[in-house]
Amino acid sequence: MALIVQKYGGTSVGNSDRIKNVAARVARYRAAGDQVVVVVSAMSGVTDGLIKMAREIMPLPSEREMDMLLATGEQTTIALTAMALQSIGVRAVSLTGAQAGIVTDGVHTKAKIQNITPRKIHEYLDAGQVVIVAGFQGQTSEGQITTLGRGGSDLTAIALAAALKAGLCQIYTDVDGVYTADPRVVATARKLEEISYDEMLELASLGAKVMQSRSVEFAKKFGVVFEVRSSLNDNPGTIVKEETKNMEDVVIRGVTLDKNQAKVTMVGVPDRPGVASRIFNALAGAAVNVDMIVQNVSHGAGVQATDLSFTVDKPDLLKAQKVIESLRAEVGYTMVSADEKIGKLSIVGVGMRSHSGVAAKMFETLAREGVNIDMISTSEIKISVVISLARGDAATKAVHAAFLG
Repeated sequence: MALIVQKYGGTSVGNSDRIKNVAARVARYRAAGDQVVVVVSAMSGVTDGLIKMAREIMPLPSEREMDMLLATGEQTTIALTAMALQSIGVRAVSLTGAQAGIVTDGVHTKAKIQNITPRKIHEYLDAGQVVIVAGFQGQTSEGQITTLGRGGSDLTAIALAAALKAGLCQIYTDVDGVYTADPRVVATARKLEEISYDEMLELASLGAKVMQSRSVEFAKKFGVVFEVRSSLNDNPGTIVKEETKNMEDVVIRGVTLDKNQAKVTMVGVPDRPGVASRIFNALAGAAVNVDMIVQNVSHGAGVQATDLSFTVDKPDLLKAQKVIESLRAEVGYTMVSADEKIGKLSIVGVGMRSHSGVAAKMFETLAREGVNIDMISTSEIKISVVISLARGDAATKAVHAAFLG
């Protein structure tokens, strides 16, 4: 008998038939004698629909009220999943994040898990019940409902697996595992049997939709080995685990294209110490995550000034613009512009540590395709470039062909 944590994403529970399929799968594990904790997301489209309704009422709604609203999506799914299990004779109980003992900090819409006290979960498991937990949400020590950010159900599952010392953690989605690229864009993309935490972390943070990056960070920190697999079939998935020596033999593990990025450019920013610090501290204070940064110094009319460009997630663009506008008088920049028609194309692989010429090959490939590079960012195991969104899919196919055949 094992204690298993399974997470099912929005498409896996997208309608009543799929929820019944999830219940049947869970029932097979339960029949084998395993204890099962199931983490579910909101049904596909529900979260987007709630956000749309909120913004029809108010363009920039209160983040506290958004958490109250969005938490209802997962609560609908846990109840329906528990009902589906009960309908086939499997004892099951649904729990909200708060009821499951998930305690978070007070940052609404992007909360971090501070601790988990799974006493209630253990009680239900010991009583022979399957426990269905709402992903994506928790509660502060003061009793405020919070959400963990988009994709936070992955984090809920990994964190529960760590807290419960689960023997197995499975992340079920609508694809068979982790691919070398998005198979909907690149027809020749291949499924990976295994991938390291670091590679998966980079892919997740760079736009791969399979996993949420904070959940991979959590898994690495606590040594939670997990499998990404499909809820629509019984094919083996992709194992995500600690790096092994043979992983370095593969130079590039995957190619991603993040279409959820926007670029903000501040023109005529005074080039003096402390200005950049003031700008990015203000953005951090508003919980806006900044990714790539490029600064170009220009000298004109005896005044040193700089053009400062940075990227943010598209949902944070309005908030970032509001912060920048509030700094106009203090900083004294000339103008600000925003561009949502960009994509961030990246290649990832631990083998880059021991192989040279990777960047040159990527840039040559893009040059042959006539794709202009706007911004560049690198780390030990990844190279990212900002390009026109209109050329994104073609560029992704070309880079994948160059490195992965």
